[in-house]
Amino acid sequence: MAQAAGFWFGEGYFIPSRFGQNPSDGLMDKMQSEGRRAGDGRARFYVPVIFGVMIALAIVAVWFAPPRRDLAERVPDEANILAAASAAKAGGPAEGALVPGSGAPAPELPGHWPQFRGPKRDGIDHESSGYARAWPAAGPPLLWSIEVGEGYAGPVVHKGCVYLLDYDRENQADALRCLSLADGSEIWRFAYPVPVKRNHGMSRTLPAVTDEYIVSIGPKCHVICLETATGKLLWSMDLVTEYGSEVPDWYAGQCPYIVDGRVILAPAGPDVMLMSVDCATGEEVWRTPNPRKWKMTHSSVTPMSFSGSDLLLYCASGGVVGVDAADGSLLWTSDAWKVSIANIASPLPFEDGRIFFSGGYNSGSMMAQLTRGSDGGFTMDELYRLKAREYGSTQQTPVLLKDHILGIRPNGDLVCLALDGTLVWASGKDYRFGLGPMMLVDGLILAMDDFGTITMAEASVEAFKPLGSFAAVDGHDAWGPFATAGTRVICRDFTTMRCFDFGAQ
Repeated sequence: MAQAAGFWFGEGYFIPSRFGQNPSDGLMDKMQSEGRRAGDGRARFYVPVIFGVMIALAIVAVWFAPPRRDLAERVPDEANILAAASAAKAGGPAEGALVPGSGAPAPELPGHWPQFRGPKRDGIDHESSGYARAWPAAGPPLLWSIEVGEGYAGPVVHKGCVYLLDYDRENQADALRCLSLADGSEIWRFAYPVPVKRNHGMSRTLPAVTDEYIVSIGPKCHVICLETATGKLLWSMDLVTEYGSEVPDWYAGQCPYIVDGRVILAPAGPDVMLMSVDCATGEEVWRTPNPRKWKMTHSSVTPMSFSGSDLLLYCASGGVVGVDAADGSLLWTSDAWKVSIANIASPLPFEDGRIFFSGGYNSGSMMAQLTRGSDGGFTMDELYRLKAREYGSTQQTPVLLKDHILGIRPNGDLVCLALDGTLVWASGKDYRFGLGPMMLVDGLILAMDDFGTITMAEASVEAFKPLGSFAAVDGHDAWGPFATAGTRVICRDFTTMRCFDFGAQ
């Protein structure tokens, strides 16, 4: 198994014919020539018989041939395997191996970023402080840097450990890696084989972690749940095999959501839209029906509290579903908002029942109002729409900034919108961020462009107020979400992940 320092993998290979043609071509010509001299009848008899014998011998040779010696390099050294487990559920990953590393947790370091978009799933670090307002010319200090598999999967952080669902191309395996927050060294990894071809990268999802459990969804919708501290496999499932999910184009982008010891998933199969699974046992707690047969997107399940109820929102292929978080009841569906090609951004809910939806591919955005009738039922009505050039989010989910909407529109501008959709400010041509991530921390906006340049700005609703920029990674497709832990900021591009200290120097 490749270690952290060697995660950049080459392409596959093929073995060409030595002579550039089928080796049997000349033999067949000779047989046919001799057959013609002996008479057409004998040729018609012997040629197919001999050819059939050749095929049979080739099959036998392949079947009984010893395995290629170089294949042994594609599996972990048995001496390094702590445990190997078959899937706890039928249809889960066929096999898995837990492999130790040399790293150690750093629980003394502050900070907590346990899931997609942070502790409250809103893209905001509400606790960290002490961030610098200016950087040296070279930028903040680099603490560590590692190579990672091609993709956009961001990290999560819990008790001095960094967790990343990576893809190991050399071994053709999803690899859930546990790294030290102190220096990036690998503590352990749990990997299971699944062939994934490059399709604008492989990895896209973030795991969700608690004191007891860590759950991840792989590119082809394999779900695993491990013990957080040890990496021991508790259970696994294959959403395609077990629930009829269809892997979205460019692979799964959905990130799991853990609440009260249960993980919320959106299989979006023919019979189940959302479901709750007990993290301890892997057993279903509830499931939501899928009467409109909508399919999985890259969007993630989003919690919302409204009118005394805890709700779950999900943007499926054909529209939006609202679910009761307590029992999975389907409360409403609406086809007023859908993205025709790829719905990536998740909904942005507000306490008063408004929900802001945004997407790419010329979808623009929409503000909706959720209401609850006297019978307890919910309805969702459109308030207004914005065209794509005004605001649409191809990839990143917007963030709530002081009763304003902060996000990146298709031309790469970072923009601030009033809740009625009015543009308050835009970053302009000198600060374009492409499809990169952004977040809020300690009164600051952090935003990264496609090539890995991070810009820091005041979290202001009055104007765009940049404070500094630096090249955090010198690469491309720097689209993976940030993670923060105290003043440590972790970012990545297509093949590199780095950790910086953004504290006052």
